[in-house]
Amino acid sequence: MTAGGARPSRKRVTMRDVATFAGVGLTTVSRVVNGVLVDPVLTAQVRDAVEQLGYRHDATASNLRRTDRRTDTVGLVLEDVANPFSSSLHRAVEDVVAERGLLLLTGSSDEDPARERSLLTSLLTRRVDGLVVLPTGEVGAELASARQFGTPVVCVDRMLALDGVDTVTVDNAGGIAEAVQRLTSLGHRKIAFLGDRTSLWTAQQRWDGFVAAMTQARCAVRTSWARRDIHDAAAAESATTEIFTGRNSPTALITAQNLLTIGARRVLQKLQLHHSVAHVGFDDFEMADLLDPPLSVVAQDPAEIGRTAATMLLARLDGDSSPARHVVLPTRYLARGSGEIPGDLEIS
Repeated sequence: MTAGGARPSRKRVTMRDVATFAGVGLTTVSRVVNGVLVDPVLTAQVRDAVEQLGYRHDATASNLRRTDRRTDTVGLVLEDVANPFSSSLHRAVEDVVAERGLLLLTGSSDEDPARERSLLTSLLTRRVDGLVVLPTGEVGAELASARQFGTPVVCVDRMLALDGVDTVTVDNAGGIAEAVQRLTSLGHRKIAFLGDRTSLWTAQQRWDGFVAAMTQARCAVRTSWARRDIHDAAAAESATTEIFTGRNSPTALITAQNLLTIGARRVLQKLQLHHSVAHVGFDDFEMADLLDPPLSVVAQDPAEIGRTAATMLLARLDGDSSPARHVVLPTRYLARGSGEIPGDLEIS
């Protein structure tokens, strides 16, 4: 056993305890635990003491003593980590910041502004170096306060007009408009629409794209076929059932969120309409291509959204002081079969 005193009896082992046990100076212990090269013999003594005492280095405390006050952590607030979109975005952000040796701290807001505020408060209390947020749209004051204290913020998926806050979104309106154009080109004039909460920026953008494209195609937007403020698969099932069991039902359906797409497809299959009603969803999801017929979707790339946001955040941490940017990424239409079912009209 290396030279030193008796094993300390305190519950939390300190760096000073390690120095005493190893028989070295406090500065030597500090250098070893922070990865600074010292004499191999002294390094071995310190590491042996660390292992025997069960010492755990407090990286946050060490970082806060640095002149730049960095904690080497980044906060990420998502809607729901379990949602495929959010989980893919999460992994992309994590991969980018990990390459810089940063730790990602993540939480789900569940679209609850109060929960979102609590998460932001916790992350800022822990002095994260930066934030990536999928905002509910009701925490502008909290994010503005974070910016005032010098914390870089990048919002993803939804636009939030705040000074100094970068945003990364996709062309929501354009993606839905392309879906409408493809359906009308196949003869569909009676197209239903299921949309997410009207309070969400993305939901409004997709609705605006639907209305504009339907108007341009001279198709009526019927209120009985347009259901909004639907936020989960169960609500989508109920709305789809009501729409497609009426006397005058549409020939095509656009669902503007992945969970709504899943709920609607269940009903179309239950009603034996999935081979006769054209269906296009917004957002791809796992195994959508294995259905019969495979599901056509307007696909966005959550991984690319995450990579772009994380890269922008790192640039800010590196000193980029240019004006805030809004990056709009394109969507892709994936024609797999369900959206290619022809409508009532013959196409010349």
